[in-house]
Amino acid sequence: MNLVRAELERLAARRFVQLMVVLLAAAFAVTVVTTLGGSHRPTGAELGRAQAQAAEEVRRLELAHDRCLRIKAGTLTADENDYLPRDCAQIDPAQSDTLPTASDYLSGVFVFAKEAEPLLFFLIAFLALFGFLVGASYIGADLNSGGVVNLLLWRPRRPTVLAAKLGTLLGGLLALSVLASVAYLGSFWLIGQASGLTGRTGGDFWVTLGAIWARGLVLVLATAALGFAVATLGRHTSAALGTVAAYVVVWELGARLVFQILEVGRPDRFMLSSYLAAWLNGEVRFWDGNACSTGISGFCDGSYTLTWVSGMVVLLGLTAALVAAAFTVFRRRDLI
Repeated sequence: MNLVRAELERLAARRFVQLMVVLLAAAFAVTVVTTLGGSHRPTGAELGRAQAQAAEEVRRLELAHDRCLRIKAGTLTADENDYLPRDCAQIDPAQSDTLPTASDYLSGVFVFAKEAEPLLFFLIAFLALFGFLVGASYIGADLNSGGVVNLLLWRPRRPTVLAAKLGTLLGGLLALSVLASVAYLGSFWLIGQASGLTGRTGGDFWVTLGAIWARGLVLVLATAALGFAVATLGRHTSAALGTVAAYVVVWELGARLVFQILEVGRPDRFMLSSYLAAWLNGEVRFWDGNACSTGISGFCDGSYTLTWVSGMVVLLGLTAALVAAAFTVFRRRDLI
């Protein structure tokens, strides 16, 4: 317990961590102030016009669905511009979860229900970057400066010391992420109440948002652990930064270009970013341009899907492998 307390104090006292917290707060403040300044409470006339536009769009969707049914039944001839899905139920507004609402036709009005998900993605991305940089610098600076050696003189058990550092990092990051999420989304909820609209937050809105937030927290903790592990393996903060830069340039950009030239099928399944997106969104659909270029007659669906399950396997598997490697190398390495 004394070791954990000491690591918490060391983590909180690091200037880089303090600077990152300040930058985090500043970024959130700028976003909140900008949103507040660009939003206003809609007047009755604005709401009336928006409601009329929404009703007109719903009516157009109903007419399109009715026309589809009549064409399928053979009582109406299709025009060349008609969109005919396999099943007309796909364009049935009565079965749609995203019917047009008045908030879709309001300009200069912040609608919490519409903006909450993009704002949450921004929060998760910032926290993930925060976690990676703090995780890498936290262990990298101590390894480079000899702080770990001094700590081992007090507690000469390497796995225990490294586990205490990693656990302290993840615990502190989790607490900060929860507090930041509540403050961040709470601020925008209040903006919607006072200077905009809250929108439709019924049904499974909060369940969906909560699922994204929970998966986002896992991603934030995983990126922090990855930064910690790579910096441990490389004995320096720059090792983690260099590894990420090399991966993005060589694989995400370079290999993607090579796959395109060689016409490799489904290239996105080889990219880590695809699995991260699938984990965070729950499901991501990609298009394979080579699937329908082999002379297939009739309808060809070149799309394929990655789900959160495959994203979880890749993300957690990679994190576990690198953390295990870091512990193994740290246990055997000469630290002097």
